[in-house]
Amino acid sequence: MSDSLKDRVREKLLRQLAEDGGHPVQEAEGDDPRLVSIDADLAALEQAADGDVVVEELAAKYWVP
Repeated sequence: MSDSLKDRVREKLLRQLAEDGGHPVQEAEGDDPRLVSIDADLAALEQAADGDVVVEELAAKYWVP
């Protein structure tokens, strides 16, 4: 397992999705703002390069050490 900040943030976001809904946002009932936010953050993370400020902002937002 890699220990890069981006990988740790991705792991945390995926864990949050599983804990909060357990299914993809597209299959969620209604428009749960928390699931939509996590999904958007995950998409932003995937577009970011390692060391990008977005990765650090998401790490702070989701309390990733």
